[in-house]
Amino acid sequence: MEGGWPHQQGWLLCLILSLLLQGSPAFTQSSNTFTINCSGFDVHGLNHIAFQAVFDRKAFRPVININVPTKVNISFTLSAILEVNAQIQLLTSFIWLELFWYNPFISWNPEECGGITELTVAAENLWLPDIFIVEFMDIDQTPSNLVAYVNSKGHIKYKKPMRVTSICNLDIFYFPFDQQNCTLTFSSFLYTVNDMLLGIDKEVWEITDTSRHLVQSQGEWKLLSINKASPKLAVGSSFYDQLMFYVAIQRRPRLYVINLLVPSGFLIAIDALSFFLPIESGNRAPFKMILLLGYTVFLLMMNDLLPASGTPLISVYFALCLSLMVLSLLEAVFLTYLLNLIATEPPAMPPWLQSLLLRYLGGCYNKKSQKENGSPEPNPIHLPGLKEQGVMAGPAKAWLNGESHSTWAELEHQQKVDIWVKFSLVLDTLLFWIYLIFMTSSLITVIVLWVN
Repeated sequence: MEGGWPHQQGWLLCLILSLLLQGSPAFTQSSNTFTINCSGFDVHGLNHIAFQAVFDRKAFRPVININVPTKVNISFTLSAILEVNAQIQLLTSFIWLELFWYNPFISWNPEECGGITELTVAAENLWLPDIFIVEFMDIDQTPSNLVAYVNSKGHIKYKKPMRVTSICNLDIFYFPFDQQNCTLTFSSFLYTVNDMLLGIDKEVWEITDTSRHLVQSQGEWKLLSINKASPKLAVGSSFYDQLMFYVAIQRRPRLYVINLLVPSGFLIAIDALSFFLPIESGNRAPFKMILLLGYTVFLLMMNDLLPASGTPLISVYFALCLSLMVLSLLEAVFLTYLLNLIATEPPAMPPWLQSLLLRYLGGCYNKKSQKENGSPEPNPIHLPGLKEQGVMAGPAKAWLNGESHSTWAELEHQQKVDIWVKFSLVLDTLLFWIYLIFMTSSLITVIVLWVN
């Protein structure tokens, strides 16, 4: 009897400790499963003391076996593309980041807790994975006092909004019909692959469809596609898991087509139509000068819409338009000077220029004139100076008709005038066709780039 009392007393002490542990609000462990005692939650509300043991562990990665890596699933929604800065190669976007992981120290029985299957817990009380975006180039402005959703099986869902300013290699050559491919790489700063593995919670097409639905109704850019890759980052002998998303976006060009391409096309078309003004009237050069001045003012006003860095294709187009208008003005000034010169004292045409005119350029022009006028002669230009002298700017019809007052000097003078008039007409026609080819090729290029 005396020897059995200490044994009986020890048994009673163990029984009392067991009852105390079962009745305490902290969690109990059974077969590596930690269950939170949540009795009374449906009557007295949630008791933070029941989760205190979980909150005390937030400084440590939530695993029972430290050698087992934590699996963190990532999902995000691209809700807006705020700015694409081509000068400093930055993409500013707004995303909703979602993180999912498992905490084995959180578990309760919903039947004992009034049917509660999910709770919201302040994120500052839980362990959070240190997921960051590799391309991030700004200070993280994520708001504080966020919450996480915790279910009865220990699965945690954490959402946070992020304004992301990320570096992106931008190619603006096809502006405003450009497409850009930027990357968003999610990785851990502290945990290697031995401690943390990254996965994706949703399929890529789901992320793309949700993001496209939000982005399509606002802003200058629209979302084309999102693709995924899972490279490993090697830093020395350590490897870090990564999730890389390739985000393809396309600019909406309608604003730039209306404000840039259409006015430029109208001005260049009006300059091409100015070739129908008679060159001998002297009105063509002042008209082209006014158009050139207006085009220059237009470029200065629209300069803010063009990219500040690089050389996009549209800048090359504007440079060609300006060059053609300057060339057209110079040609009008030259022809005005030439016709005034040949009206008084026409110089002899260099043999090489006369040969080129007759063999290559004059043949095409003569065919056109013969088809239009029924005659192999070019349309004559009536020069005021020649009218005063009684000389026609055409072939030597007086000599052909055998008039007695026609002299060889007049015939030679008339031949010089005729060849220079033909040169003027051919030069004018050649530049006009260059205008037509340029406008046609520009229109086809814009249509192809817009459609594709």
